[in-house]
Amino acid sequence: MTSLSVSLVRGAVTSPFKHPGRPGATLPTDRLTLPATPAAPGPLAAYRRICGFPATESGPGSGSGSASGPLPLTYPHVLAFPLTMRLMTARRFPLPVVGLVHTWIEIVARRPVQSDESLELTVYAEELTPHRRGTEVTMVTEARVAGALVWESRSGYLSRHATTAAGSTREADGSPALPAVAEWQLPGDLGRRYGAVSGDRNPIHLHPLTARLFGFPRAIAHGMWTVARCLAEADGQPGEIRSVRADFRAPVLLPATVTYAADPAGNAFALRSESSSGSRTGTGGGRVHLTGAVTRTS
Repeated sequence: MTSLSVSLVRGAVTSPFKHPGRPGATLPTDRLTLPATPAAPGPLAAYRRICGFPATESGPGSGSGSASGPLPLTYPHVLAFPLTMRLMTARRFPLPVVGLVHTWIEIVARRPVQSDESLELTVYAEELTPHRRGTEVTMVTEARVAGALVWESRSGYLSRHATTAAGSTREADGSPALPAVAEWQLPGDLGRRYGAVSGDRNPIHLHPLTARLFGFPRAIAHGMWTVARCLAEADGQPGEIRSVRADFRAPVLLPATVTYAADPAGNAFALRSESSSGSRTGTGGGRVHLTGAVTRTS
């Protein structure tokens, strides 16, 4: 059993004993670290394929000996996710991992990270924030090469519970819908395929039967797959995108037909699908699953 699978089992066991919203709750101060090692070529190639990144790349910062070029911007997050899960399923972590909702992510690359560079990965919990739907925790991931910080991400995870406190929330802002760029057909087994590549085998992504246990009528796509797929579509020259902010608005039920939309410069983007419910929709009539924005090298 992989370390991530062990964490998922531990999370299922410990979650019933945790009480989100408890006054005076604090985060553990632990910083978990993976020793410096390069990305394994096979898993990296599989990740590129399922997310739509070019199989081999060259781009800003690539040396003549770097045949595969920069890592996809989202990949260090995937490499460090087992550490994140280990920390969030620890006894001292105050929120139950079962039911946590990934609400947003920010990633900044200080320079393009090459595929053959050895990355030291560190994960820690930064803060607990009141939210009108519960409590949100910010998790930080950092990647270093030879001691220098080259990449970092912050992610918000919401634990939903009854609360009377006013707090932060990130809802759709009602901006005009971005023009459609591409349409993607997402198969029903996408969650299982991405789970096999990323190691994230959360049952909500794997099968309708297991997803129903958590209130979803069908399996849902991984949020990190939707971000990565949008970045693969938005990236011009590999390594050109230096930062991204993405907000997860609504789950993508599989199978699905979704539309990738973006502004003419490709700096603001959204993922949406047709919906008759009228909820969480843009002015173009699509149910918005994800919104985001990127910055690029000048």
